[in-house]
Amino acid sequence: MSEELTGYISHIIYRKPENNYTVFEFANGPDDIVCTGFLHGVDEGEDLIIRGEYVNHQVYGEQFRVDSYETKAPDDEESMIRYLGSGAIKGVGPSLAKKIVDRFKDDTFRIFEEEPERLSEIKGISEKKARDIAVLFMEKREMRRVLIYLQQYGITNNMALKIYKRYDLETYRIISQNPYRLVEDIEGIGFKTADSIAARTGIRKNSEQRIRSGIVYTLNRGIQDGNVYLPKDELIKNCAAILEVDEDEIWTHVMNLSMDKKLVIRSWDDTTAVYIGRYYYMELMAARKLRDLDITCFEDGSGVERRLSRIEKDLKIELETIQREAVKKAVMNGLTVITGGPGTGKTTIIKAIIRYFEDEDMSIVLAAPTGRAAKRMSEVTGYEAGTIQRLLHLRPASESGNDNSGYYYEKNEDDPIEADVVIIDEMSMVDIALFTALLKATLPGTRLIMVGDSDQLPSVGPGSVLKDLIDSGCFECVRLNRIFRQEEQSDIVINAHRINAGLDIKLDNKSKDFFFLERDDINPILKNIVLLIRDKLPGFLGEDSLDIQVLTPMRKGMLGVESLNPILQKYLNPPDENKKEKEYGDTVFREGDKVMQIKNDYQLTWVIRSKYGIEIDKGEGIFNGDTGTIVSIEDRFERLSVEYDGGRMVEYGFGNLDELELAYAITIHKSQGSQYPAIIMPVLNGPKLLFNRNLLYTGVTRASKCVVMIGSRKQIEHMIENVDETKRYTGLKERIKEIYSYDP
Repeated sequence: MSEELTGYISHIIYRKPENNYTVFEFANGPDDIVCTGFLHGVDEGEDLIIRGEYVNHQVYGEQFRVDSYETKAPDDEESMIRYLGSGAIKGVGPSLAKKIVDRFKDDTFRIFEEEPERLSEIKGISEKKARDIAVLFMEKREMRRVLIYLQQYGITNNMALKIYKRYDLETYRIISQNPYRLVEDIEGIGFKTADSIAARTGIRKNSEQRIRSGIVYTLNRGIQDGNVYLPKDELIKNCAAILEVDEDEIWTHVMNLSMDKKLVIRSWDDTTAVYIGRYYYMELMAARKLRDLDITCFEDGSGVERRLSRIEKDLKIELETIQREAVKKAVMNGLTVITGGPGTGKTTIIKAIIRYFEDEDMSIVLAAPTGRAAKRMSEVTGYEAGTIQRLLHLRPASESGNDNSGYYYEKNEDDPIEADVVIIDEMSMVDIALFTALLKATLPGTRLIMVGDSDQLPSVGPGSVLKDLIDSGCFECVRLNRIFRQEEQSDIVINAHRINAGLDIKLDNKSKDFFFLERDDINPILKNIVLLIRDKLPGFLGEDSLDIQVLTPMRKGMLGVESLNPILQKYLNPPDENKKEKEYGDTVFREGDKVMQIKNDYQLTWVIRSKYGIEIDKGEGIFNGDTGTIVSIEDRFERLSVEYDGGRMVEYGFGNLDELELAYAITIHKSQGSQYPAIIMPVLNGPKLLFNRNLLYTGVTRASKCVVMIGSRKQIEHMIENVDETKRYTGLKERIKEIYSYDP
């Protein structure tokens, strides 16, 4: 039950600078209370009102966990001396604080605010020092006032501090006149928060700033759905519904935003597209860079053939005609796209390409969009691969001297990738932002070879890059359709291709690697999933149970991620007195749990240590879809440690646990770029637009050793027949065609 306490901070035991998690002693009565919480801008000696509840820590005993707090102005001489002498005001210690308060009594704080020059009346304080002390005092005082002011709008202290740092004393004017600026300027504040503040300050529903902000919000929602732009009619309709205003009022403001360079309006065929400016220029820059890279390398075709014959002997492989063609195009052109499903020979082609360029003493880099995809690329090629983000030297924006949150890439036109050949795998996962950054860092003359499966789901981020590249028809593209002999015994590969072709698949359980359990009720499905992961598949495959992944089409519903994970956790990692837990929202995190990072965090630090605890590698960035295991939970320091692939250890403060979720079951979308020894896919019922061929195909192709499908035979047949997909609005294909049409 929540309680409210009034007192002051007598001693700060521990404070983590990254998130201001603080362990402190709080004077409230005869004995100090040990408290924990996230406190910003407060120091020893400060009077506070804290709200929260008492909790019993198994090691440190009773503590008070602070959920919210507010500062309280000192109201007597003792409190003033304690506050001023705490170190909160640089240059003022306990002795000087007592002299100041003894001199000015109850008038002390008024002197600081209105007559700071009078501080020089105190022996040891010069006029300059008096001014400096007064400035620091006022800055701290104003910050507290702003935090209290923002609390009335439901803004947390953490977010309020961000607002104050960005606007300083301008905060009052911005909140009262145009709170929608917060959406553009402060990461973590969305349109709905700003709209709620605006309603409280009396801003009209059809005000210019509200409609303009609503337009940008609608476009950003479209971006979150994978679109790069929205068609005019769809934008107007969606925006009017969100704002609850007339559709007629929207387009004028769209035009004005375009004139202000915030939006770009482009038309082609029957489409009038509205972009947030930066996304249009991403597509335009990508198209221009592609044209610069698309250089024909004038190598003699017969010479390439002779070298390929030697490579076949060295690697003990036999390239089929289409595979030879793919390698030749990659050698003879600056830009090549290779696409095909599982078992069509993409890995063999990459190996041959690598060997060809190695024999030419050319430098080669391999990369993929995710850590798991890069690791798999390394395993199958025997050549080191990393993430595209690491290849581009991803850095926090703060390192560039920019105070804004976010990130930037060190590699660009001025500091390009140092390689003769760049090979990118899993191109279907690459969104327009990452693709543009890659192209900016790739110099003309560098061969760029892009490999992927265009029939898989598109990237999580906006765009449909691989599909647009192929559909433009402007580049050398090799499409692999044949399943080669070495894969013919795999029913996973055969069924994946049958799904993609719209054909029925084998569901007779006579296979060695593809199984179907027909169940028409939730409970038997759940029981079988647990039985398979815990008891059956680990022994059958010789794999750890944590490497067996449940893939589901949905987040919601009884067979969705949100329902499956707590159930699977209960049976696969049950409560244990030796396993610590942390409850966060509706989720209980437990040591030993399988978890997933659910958003890109470019500033999270990971460390790899030897078995003796010596640091052997360190880096930054954990990305959306990375999975790991919770190895420790430390209540005392409010942190949770996760081990990711390659032994990368990451510490999360309890305030950052919104970046994690349980990962016993994940959506098929989240599984892109990953490969698992075995996948279990429950398929019973769901929305037609989601339950389609594309989704089923992507799920099946995530498995390397075993697929188990559980549920309705009829639903699987419907998914194979259903070719409907959510349309993505992208313009890269049009930008490419435009650039090529201008070229003589």
